[in-house]
Amino acid sequence: MSEDPVQNTQAADPVGGSGADIDALKAALATAEQAQAGARDQQLRALAELENVRRRAQKDIEAAQRYALERIAGELLAVRDSLEFAVQSAPQADARALAEGQQATLQLLAKVFDKFGIERVEPKGGAFDPALHEAVMAQESADAAPDSVLQVLQSGYQLAGRLLRPARVIVARAPAA
Repeated sequence: MSEDPVQNTQAADPVGGSGADIDALKAALATAEQAQAGARDQQLRALAELENVRRRAQKDIEAAQRYALERIAGELLAVRDSLEFAVQSAPQADARALAEGQQATLQLLAKVFDKFGIERVEPKGGAFDPALHEAVMAQESADAAPDSVLQVLQSGYQLAGRLLRPARVIVARAPAA
């Protein structure tokens, strides 16, 4: 009996494909593995770039904060110089000259505050607002409306709408009957 060559191929290849099919599948597998390796490489590069962007952004934020402090510090140097001059000249100066120097220094400081958007919270006569004011005490008053600010003990300050320090105030209350 002679052997059938087709049966021999099928017996040698349990999947049932020919040698050409196996070669095609191996080539497709190799192509898919290359594509997967390329995609993995792209993913790693993207992650590295993202990390670099995050680090650069953090450095930029730190530099911006440092620069902002440098700007205000530079502006405050003129105020310090004025105060130092006043202290040095105090023994020779009269009260009027000292008062004028203090007023000039206060004006310098007010210009720095204006330049950087620092606003004074001065609520005298207005309604008490616990978000902006700190009530130190309540005092009876027949002249002022209850819960209004009678007196400001210490001014408050805001920077761009954000409270730096609340105003310390005395609040009016209705007189006892």
